[in-house]
Parts: sequence; C-alpha cells; structure tokens
Amino acid sequence: MRAPWPGLSLTFVPSALTVAAALLLSPTMAALAQPATPTATTLFRNTRVFDGERMLPPQDVLVSNGVVVRLGQSITPPTAANVVDGTGRTLLPGLIDAHTHSFGEALQEAVVFGVTTHLDMFSDFAFAQSMREAQAAGRATDRADLYSASTMVTAPRGHGTQFGMTIPTITSPDSAQAFVDARIAEGSDWIKIAYDDGRAYGMGMPTVDRATLQAVIAAAKRRNKLALVHVGDAASARTAIMVGADGLVHLFTDSAADKDFATLVATRKAFVIPTLVVLKSVTGVAGGAPLVDDTRLRPYLTPASRSALAQAFPRRAGAPALDYAIAQAAVRELHAQGVPILAGSDAQNPGTAYGAALHRELELLVEAGLSPLQALSSATAIPARVFSLNDRGRIAPTLRADLVLVDGDPSTDITATRAIVGVWKAGVPIDRASVAQRVVALSARSAAAVTVTSLDNGLISNFDSGKLAAALGTWFPSPDDLAGGTSTGRVDVIDGGAGATTHALSVSGTITNTLPFAWYGAMWTPGTPPMTPMDLSQFKGLRFEAKGDGKTYRLMVFAQSRGTMPIIRTFVADAEWRTVEMTWAQFGVDGRDITGIVLAGGPQPGAFAFVVDGFRLVAARETP
Repeated sequence: MRAPWPGLSLTFVPSALTVAAALLLSPTMAALAQPATPTATTLFRNTRVFDGERMLPPQDVLVSNGVVVRLGQSITPPTAANVVDGTGRTLLPGLIDAHTHSFGEALQEAVVFGVTTHLDMFSDFAFAQSMREAQAAGRATDRADLYSASTMVTAPRGHGTQFGMTIPTITSPDSAQAFVDARIAEGSDWIKIAYDDGRAYGMGMPTVDRATLQAVIAAAKRRNKLALVHVGDAASARTAIMVGADGLVHLFTDSAADKDFATLVATRKAFVIPTLVVLKSVTGVAGGAPLVDDTRLRPYLTPASRSALAQAFPRRAGAPALDYAIAQAAVRELHAQGVPILAGSDAQNPGTAYGAALHRELELLVEAGLSPLQALSSATAIPARVFSLNDRGRIAPTLRADLVLVDGDPSTDITATRAIVGVWKAGVPIDRASVAQRVVALSARSAAAVTVTSLDNGLISNFDSGKLAAALGTWFPSPDDLAGGTSTGRVDVIDGGAGATTHALSVSGTITNTLPFAWYGAMWTPGTPPMTPMDLSQFKGLRFEAKGDGKTYRLMVFAQSRGTMPIIRTFVADAEWRTVEMTWAQFGVDGRDITGIVLAGGPQPGAFAFVVDGFRLVAARETP
C-alpha cells in the first residue's frame, strides 16, 4: 500500500457550507417555525413583566399591529382580542443573542427558544443581506431577525479563512479604510476583526498585526461603525482594548487578566460578550450539556442539537492548559467595574445550539456574579442599546412586540427562562407545537440508525460495474444550487481505474463565485434513507485513490453529533494515482453517527476535474 497523501489539513466549516447539502436529503427546521395566522390584538392578562431593566408587578400588556400599545391594570380587551393568561408567569422581551454565526435555518431554530434577534459575528454577506431585506419587508415573523458583521476582517490564512469560504483578507494598515468601506458596502452592520494567532489552543495561524488592528478600528469609527475584536488569549484582549476596540468578542481561558484589566475596559467604555458557554467547551467540558436533559427544552431540541450541545472542543496535542475559572473571574471583575456584559452563545460551535444555548449562557453569567435581573438585561436591553436597536430589547409602548412568556419568575431562578409558554415575533405567535411534533419524528428516525456488520474488506465502491453503485448506501451529485449557487458539474463513472480496476468515479465541473463557499461534488451517504446516521465506528476511517488536475479538493464529513456543521479536510489530486487516507479521529468524531461524506471541488472559482477509485472504509485491523 502506498503511503497516504501528505499535507492534509483539518478545518471546521460553518453550517452555511453544507446546510445546503444536508437540505438535499434530510428533514430540516424549514417548516418547523412557520407563523400562525396573525391576531391583530393580544392581551396578556395579569403577568409579571420584565421590561428589560426592572421586574414589574403583575399587570396587563396590550399588543396590537406588532407593537406594545399599553401596560396597566385591568385593561379591557378590544373586540376579538386574543387573551393570554399570565398568572404565575413572566413576560420578557424577545431575547437577543449577541454572538452567533447564522447559517442555513439558524434563525428559525432560534426563535423557538425565545431568541428573536441574532447579532451575527461572521456569515455569508449575501445571506445576511437577504435576511435584512426580508425583515424590512415584514417577512420575518417566523424567525429571529438578523444583524451581522458579515465578513470579518482577518489576515491571509488567519482565523475565518478556514471555513471553506473564500473571503477577502487584509495585510497592512494603509488598506484599512478601503477594506472597511468594502465591508460596509456589502452590508456589514458593524466591523469585526480577528486578532488571534491560535496560541491558546495549541495552534499557529497568522493574524493581523497591532498596527493593522488599530487602523481597522479607526477606519470603522470614521464611518460610525462599532469595531469588535475576536480574541483568544488575555494578552490579545488587552491589546485590543488599548488600541480602541469598542467591544471584545470572547474572553479567555489561558491566563488570568492583569489586575487593572477590568478597570482599563471600563475606562475605555468598552463592552464584552464573554461567550462563557463556548469557553467552557474550549476547556474540554461541553458547555451546553446540562440543557440536553432539561425537560423544559428537550421537546424542542432536534437530535442534532442535542448532540451538538453535548460536544466539547477536542484538545490539541501540545496545547497549553486552559481554565474556565479564568473567564468566570474576568466576568466577575468586569461586571464589578460597570462594564456592559452582553449574553452571546457563539452558536453553532461545539457545546451550543441555536437558541437553546443562550439559556445556558444566562445561567453561566449568574454563576459568574451577575444577578438574574442583570443577566436578563444582558440578553435584552443592554445589547439593544449597545447595537442601537432602538425598537426592541424592552417592553414599553411603541416598541416591537417581540415577546417571550415563561412559567415562573426568572428574577429568582434564571433557568425559568427555559419554561417557555409562548413566543411572539412582532405580535405573531410562533407555532412551537408543530416543532415539538417534528422533533418526535426526527428522534424516531435517529433511533433507527444502523450498524454495519459486514463489507468485503471495507470496500464501498470500485465502480467496476460501470455504474454509480455502492455496496452500502448511495452516491449522488451534490451541487450548490440549493444554497443559491450556480456552480455546475457532472458525476460520472468512466473507463480506467486505479491499479487493476476498470472504472472510476469522475467529478468535474465549473465553480462560480456566486457563493463564497461554492462547491460541486459527489456525496456518499451510508444510511437508508439517505442522511440516516450509521454507526461506522468499527472502522477507523476511510481511504480512496485520487488523481486529477493538480488542484486541492475538499472532503467533508457529516456526523449527526456535529449537527449541520461538517468538518472539512483537503487533498491534492495530481496526474498520478495517490492514496488518500484519514481516520475519524482526524475529523474529531468517533464514527458512530456518520450521515454523509462529500468529495468536492471549490470554493475557488474555475474549472476542475478529479477522479476517485477504491473508496472504502478502513478497519481498525485490516485483513492481510
């Protein structure tokens, strides 16, 4: 056996990339949060009201035409008004998740859990633009609203370039203003800069230098845009504040903050989005795991969401020790100094799920020293004020009727935010009952996952029948048109295989630049029906032969436990047949719930062609 092809790289791809691929075959949340028929007027009777800052005593709240009309005692309901009993319950403003990466159906998933606004910190700018257009036209009552940084500012090969999306990068301070202006022209609501060399995670990657960071921040402020900085370690956080960042996106777990760090942030009038739930996952403890069995949330958690919440980031060999208590202490000190703390989940990273993870973030903020009321403000009035969303985040006359009704009193028990009775978006109720029904169906399907018992030495396809056949599962083309792309191609079985075989799988086409994560490829799904999870853990990974035009191609692995976020590796297909081999461990999964594998061209635009043969699963101990 020839040695595996060297130089394979491991990257995580955001759910944007292959949500579209997954849409091809799997039930999604698209139909789960469809709006009910709007009721012109709703009266919430005798409910506690958290107005974004204070808890008000039980009273009535009248909503009409998408806005709050009046708060008071014994309001007479207008004719045909829908009356909702709030006795023993609390009415909250719709929650605002101040740190997400919103792709695919994130916004539909989030609203089911009372998150009515996403502040997105990096996504496809075209997706963000289309979401804003729908919001402006009043076509977003079935999902959370989206405001976004769109494309983040980063160095070549820096953080943000590893996600399968071709994005512009910056190399020097003198191009800062033009770079920022281009992002604003794309629709960025604020500017986010990556200032992280990966040292805290045992990685090494380029990042902008201090001078460029400072220049980009200044360029954003000249255009009256907030400048937010992604950091991964304590030293970078301090530098970002020193050079003028308006806010920090994440805190750190590598080393304790300097004694004057909290005072410095307060003096510079900056804010912080700690993302504690994901920082806990970074230290190896799944941040959202306690949500999985919470009976108040579980009926609305898809199998993929439950699996994602139970995941933690894998620890890299040689990575320094990380301590969640460092981040927790930093929040406590920042809060004591009066620094605005905003609740953000960083969904959909390991340990998170859209919507649900924000409830865990609120709990962690309380554990870090905020009172329950202060934590509630961190997900309502404070992010609305910081990001100038003046129509939401509070319950008051003339403001949007984005509302969440919960059983109990979250001012005494922050986890009461999970006991959701109902969610209203611009006064329109979200049909959560249909979501629960769909989750039951998805859970039944997940339980049907099967285990491979026998294959001929792991061989899936050698294509020698001349057909696109597999000993297990199904092959089919995977185009990007489901995500609005225009890439084209062909998946064929051709004459001439590797070694003694007679045929091979040919994948060819043209990648266009319609999408930054464009692709065209061939997908293999092991289960029946397609995208059913299958236990392949008795195998250590996969192997195939490849040749082609010398370009770099992508191999994407889907696992149910990773939700809609696959992991991507790359391989080079040159003029000679080469063996490509990878283990499940290299993808950060154990092989127990594989739903699909894609071999694809892109995202670089242009023509491509490669050929694959001998596609097989590799046993832990191969037969001689």
